[in-house]
Amino acid sequence: MAEFFALPHTWVSIGICIFFGILIWKKVPQSILGMLDSRANAISKELNDAKQLHEEASDLLAQYKQKQAEAEKEASVILEEAQAQAKRYAAEARAALDVQIERRAKVAEERIAQAEAQAVNEVRVLAAEAAVKAAETLITERMSDARSSELIKSAIKEIPNKLN
Repeated sequence: MAEFFALPHTWVSIGICIFFGILIWKKVPQSILGMLDSRANAISKELNDAKQLHEEASDLLAQYKQKQAEAEKEASVILEEAQAQAKRYAAEARAALDVQIERRAKVAEERIAQAEAQAVNEVRVLAAEAAVKAAETLITERMSDARSSELIKSAIKEIPNKLN
């Protein structure tokens, strides 16, 4: 047995056994296992938190996609309404313009008719004045004093007949 203790492997083995014995006596493996368990629990908790955050992010993404789809749908409805309203306004403007053009044409026609009537009246007046001047000239040239007193006497005699 003395030879057994003389071998260096023996003393290394005894040293290792004492070392592991002290570690077990001081409960080092249990504390290492406790630290590993707590680290595993922390990692598990972080994984659960990450999973929960991922689910929340997925939910938010779905909500935003839904809101975006609703906003696009609403925008298309608004755009269609705006286009329809623009068409209505254009039709109303065309109709109002047609009415205004028609009214102005009517006013212009009335003014033209008035101008024609006024021109006809002026021509009649000028014609009448010219006829009167021509008649006056003819009468003064052809009428003698004797003939004129004869006409005046005959006109005076006809007055009582015309007044009755």
